[in-house]
Amino acid sequence: MDAALNKKIIVALDVPGRAEALTLAKALQGSGCWLKVGMELYAYTGPVMIQELKEMGFPIFLDLKLHDIPTTVERAMRGFVQYGVDMINVHCSGGYEMMARAVQAVREAGSKQKSVPKVIGVTVLTSISENQFRQELGVQRKLPEHVLALAKIAEKAGLDGVVASAMEAKVLRRNTEPGFLIVTPGIRPAWSEAQDQARVLTPDEALAAGSSFLVVGRPITRAEDPRQALERLWTR
Repeated sequence: MDAALNKKIIVALDVPGRAEALTLAKALQGSGCWLKVGMELYAYTGPVMIQELKEMGFPIFLDLKLHDIPTTVERAMRGFVQYGVDMINVHCSGGYEMMARAVQAVREAGSKQKSVPKVIGVTVLTSISENQFRQELGVQRKLPEHVLALAKIAEKAGLDGVVASAMEAKVLRRNTEPGFLIVTPGIRPAWSEAQDQARVLTPDEALAAGSSFLVVGRPITRAEDPRQALERLWTR
């Protein structure tokens, strides 16, 4: 097991309840990885789950993808900071003002906490294919160009990074500041299936492309032995 590499892994606890989440967390405890609390788990357990996972020593990425008017997002972010999360996200398509006010709220509220969470922006969901992007969403520019445009707005607004497919990571790394985070979902090891993700790469490919953190869900959470699956991520 490579502890340094595991610190780049965010395991998505996309499960519907506390018991299942804790079982997975106990299996992964001490590995060095992060845990992601998304909409599904948060809907069933609320902030209490976050506190339990933090007490187990995990860094937490709260993945609720906020997208609303600037005032609403600003106020919500102040509330989420009190849970002690380490990373939280908003949708880049909410625009510059929404993102800038989200960052301001987090930094002001976080200054009263032990640490200030990283704020990252969701560009285009990794479940969206190039075909869907053009035909269903009606966006005329190419998907990588759109992702980069959103990332540049996010960077200007003061966000710490973005969520983007590994397929766009290389162009993002070339065109953003060195410390700008690229958090990449849709990671599938060579031994796993793509499932409902449309734009995927292996962990090694994603890191080589410039991704900072890799979000991995079902290949680990649905494995018979989640800890072993985590350790196998780097198996070619």
